[in-house]
Amino acid sequence: MTSFDRPHLYIGGEWVAPASTETIAVENPATEEVLGHVPAGTAADVDRAVAAARAAFDSWAGAPRAAVLDRLHTALAARAGDIARTVGLELGAPLKIAKAVQAGLPLAVLRSYADLAAQPASERTIGNSLIEHEPVGVVGAITPWNYPLHQVVAKVAAAMAAGCTVVLKPSELTPLVAFLLVDAAEEAGVPAGVLNVVTGTGPVVGAAIAGHPDVDMVSFTGSTATGRAVTHAAADRIAKVALELGGKSANVILEDADLPRAVKVGVGNAFLNSGQTCTAWTRMLVHRSHYDEAVALAAKTADGYTVGDPFDAETRLGPLVSRAQRDRVTGFIERATARRVTGERPLPDKGHFVAPTVFADVDPSSELAQEEIFGPVLSIIPFSSDDEAVAIANNSKYGLAGGVWGSDERALAVARRLRTGQVDVNGGSFNPAAPFGGYKQSGVGRELGEFGLAEFQQVKAIQR
Repeated sequence: MTSFDRPHLYIGGEWVAPASTETIAVENPATEEVLGHVPAGTAADVDRAVAAARAAFDSWAGAPRAAVLDRLHTALAARAGDIARTVGLELGAPLKIAKAVQAGLPLAVLRSYADLAAQPASERTIGNSLIEHEPVGVVGAITPWNYPLHQVVAKVAAAMAAGCTVVLKPSELTPLVAFLLVDAAEEAGVPAGVLNVVTGTGPVVGAAIAGHPDVDMVSFTGSTATGRAVTHAAADRIAKVALELGGKSANVILEDADLPRAVKVGVGNAFLNSGQTCTAWTRMLVHRSHYDEAVALAAKTADGYTVGDPFDAETRLGPLVSRAQRDRVTGFIERATARRVTGERPLPDKGHFVAPTVFADVDPSSELAQEEIFGPVLSIIPFSSDDEAVAIANNSKYGLAGGVWGSDERALAVARRLRTGQVDVNGGSFNPAAPFGGYKQSGVGRELGEFGLAEFQQVKAIQR
């Protein structure tokens, strides 16, 4: 047995044998070697986990929770190095990104929820009504592979802070880092049944969670197609659903922007995590007066990205998560009819690598500009006026994120017109306490901060 084999599930505060002996191999996408195995959970395992979460709910809902979350943060922070290494191995995230984002961001989010749990419950009255906020109940959390610990913590920490208990299904492609959270939870003394983990596939474990009659809420992050299936499964029992789905975000560079900075940051955003980021600015919209210069800058920046071993400090782009994901992304590149402005380059013989790719003169209605590719592919589109830029940016079934560059007031005015859940103006930094979520087919509900906490609460009016 390798050090990355995890033969048990975590249910009711104990490591238990799964109902089936089938396992799932976890691959290193940079080398195509198997790192280890996790259980292929079943609906019977989900039944046990939900029962444990239900049994623990009443006591956890009425318990002081801040101290437990604070200890969990301390225990998880002590594992930051292991987190970065594990995500580097199972996802292929370059070391710098693995440390700063894959390990650093979930710790910041967990810290924010420990602090929120320490705040006294707000008292509010409307006329003769006392307004109470109560935990929604048992939460089924289904998380993706691209930010495997951050997406887990964004759901689990918020649900726990609200007083909910959780049944978690991490992605079968990157499940290993979730076990580090469980190890930290045991060390922190999280009560039995508050956090339960069942590994497995979406069609089996994910479907069992989404359709389970004793799961009060399903929080899902992933593709829009799977989000629809989760919604249908939960709708049969009128269960609450929160969805964080796909994106096709626009980065609008107005003619009075700091062009070199806007292009450099825009390329970096589009290629973050090898482009496997739902908020990636994959459409760069540039005013025609600076268009040719922007295209040249973007191509030069992209061609300067080093592709290779995630544990090499010089690497900017690691592999994609799987062979299927690599083939999907290369399919978009091969079908594209726009002008490719980045060069070909040799790639490692092993691993699921794709070269950073920039296309210019992209038709705003084409597949490149409309579909979420989820790889290191950037489309550059010209515009002639602010109104045209807004129209192109909003010409999408998604609405998750975006950027605007220009003089402050003008950029802010454009940002307000974008139909998207969050917009960065002139490189504004990510705020883990601000609401995160999308418009249109990018989702329902919000994560992070007090808005994320509210998703896991019910509101009650008591008339006096």
